Amino acid sequence: MRVMAQMAMVMNLDKCIGCHTCSVTCKQAWTNRSGVEYVWFNNVETRPGLGYPRTYEDQETWQGGWVLGRNGRLALRAGGRWKKLANIFSNPKLPSIEDYYEPWTYDYETLLNAPAQQHFPVARPISLITGKPMNVSWSANWDDNLGGSHDNAQRDVMLKGITDKVVMEFEKTFMFYLPRICEHCLNPSCAASCPSGAIYKRSEDGIVLVDQDKCRGWRMCVSGCPYKKVYFNHRTGKAEKCTFCYPRVEVGIPTVCSETCVGRLRYLGLVLYDADRVLEAASVEDEHALYEAQRSVLLDPDDPEVQREATRAGIPEDWVRAAQRSPVHALINRFKVALPLHPEYRTMPMVWYIPPLSPVVDVVRDTGHDAEDRGNLFAAIETLRIPVEYLANLFTAGDPAPVEAVLRKLAAMRSYMRDINLGRDPDDSIPEAVGMDGESMYDMFRLLALAKYDERYVIPTAHAEQAHALEELATECSLDYEGGPGMMGESGPFGEGSGELTPVAVENFQMLKQRQTADDLSGDDAPGRDRTRGRVNLLNWDGKGSPRGLFPKKPPEDQQ
Repeated sequence: MRVMAQMAMVMNLDKCIGCHTCSVTCKQAWTNRSGVEYVWFNNVETRPGLGYPRTYEDQETWQGGWVLGRNGRLALRAGGRWKKLANIFSNPKLPSIEDYYEPWTYDYETLLNAPAQQHFPVARPISLITGKPMNVSWSANWDDNLGGSHDNAQRDVMLKGITDKVVMEFEKTFMFYLPRICEHCLNPSCAASCPSGAIYKRSEDGIVLVDQDKCRGWRMCVSGCPYKKVYFNHRTGKAEKCTFCYPRVEVGIPTVCSETCVGRLRYLGLVLYDADRVLEAASVEDEHALYEAQRSVLLDPDDPEVQREATRAGIPEDWVRAAQRSPVHALINRFKVALPLHPEYRTMPMVWYIPPLSPVVDVVRDTGHDAEDRGNLFAAIETLRIPVEYLANLFTAGDPAPVEAVLRKLAAMRSYMRDINLGRDPDDSIPEAVGMDGESMYDMFRLLALAKYDERYVIPTAHAEQAHALEELATECSLDYEGGPGMMGESGPFGEGSGELTPVAVENFQMLKQRQTADDLSGDDAPGRDRTRGRVNLLNWDGKGSPRGLFPKKPPEDQQ
């Protein structure tokens, strides 16, 4: 047993309202720079739909992830080193800008400065690539609220084989939201695909990052990632991806997408896993067994033997305690209601999802029956408006049994808690019907419905003895040059890709503490350092003072 720690996330899809706040704040914090206009580290997809980039789940086309060879060994679907060498200067398996979308802005000057006229002026869309007027025909969330659209939904790869169960009519179709970030996999195919060895998985917390010094822009990682969550910056010639907001996580602060989530659907926590069993679990022959195989790799932090092995592996004691309180571990292994996204890719993703149940309540209510009654809910799951087979294609490689088990637990929780909320005696037969006891079901309800901030986000801070190593790793972030959010160094004489790199300082604990205790905006500035120059990041501004460039200049008194 070789115990390692992994930061992971669980998202409760029942709570996602598709507001895209997580996407916007992530965009503002990490990808508001030149060269990544089309990039969304976090995006929210509407299902059914084609996703972002379009049809990224069609691995027959994009060749992402791993496959199990005839000899029982894992191999990259896109081919090994010789095939990569043959295509190294012209990778044929890359999504085009049309598969993402052509980024645009609007001709605001015409709108704002047009003289008085009979017709209202129009701000035409302008391409950020060519600078010419364009017609907007696709974007990162084009499927938004288009569930049931014949043009898009029929091309949804996840509908393959279950089209007879999906009626593509507006009043009969289904829709739910699926937020996506990099999965920070235990067995990342992007790292294995990189000829330069630039993508690596941090040993201390499992976060997958790109070393900008080593990246040579071969873009094999873009092909190798089955989730298409690695992007190419055409200005710097480097690959970029979601960093799990590691500068925030290192000091115990949640990721930006989690912090700003309106529905409070994201849970962050540490899990312990047996690194010696990762390859074995990813190599399970039966795809339907991959979910259980991945779950079995995660260790019980309350097990004394696991604790001893964790100590022997150098995992700090407070990290083990954090793993014991981790909401991610509870949802995956204790309550067993979280499922991985596409385990058939064999990358062993560490962003898990609780499938949506809400529409089943509407179905029962429309029939005139009690929508919270256990018998009615259990029966309705079999005729769920969202086909269980569709959810199974997303989360369990097509096996509906684990999805049905999760939905039955969520339905049982609603019925059980209704009796308690109405002052009735709890019916212990309800949790027993789904293999739980009343106390566990109440704990699950507390975590899913009423969890406080420190219960949803259990993030151990990095240790002082790791500080130097973490600082060195921080210089490998893709954002540490002038114009990057929160960055303070100057770019070199030959543009963005040159010059010495400076350590990342995005929302660290010391800055937050100083901001909270300072009387004005300059209270957290080091001598001779101007944090307010350039573009102001609203996520880092707490309302104190008036940063230069944030507000328009006031006209002189004599001109008023």
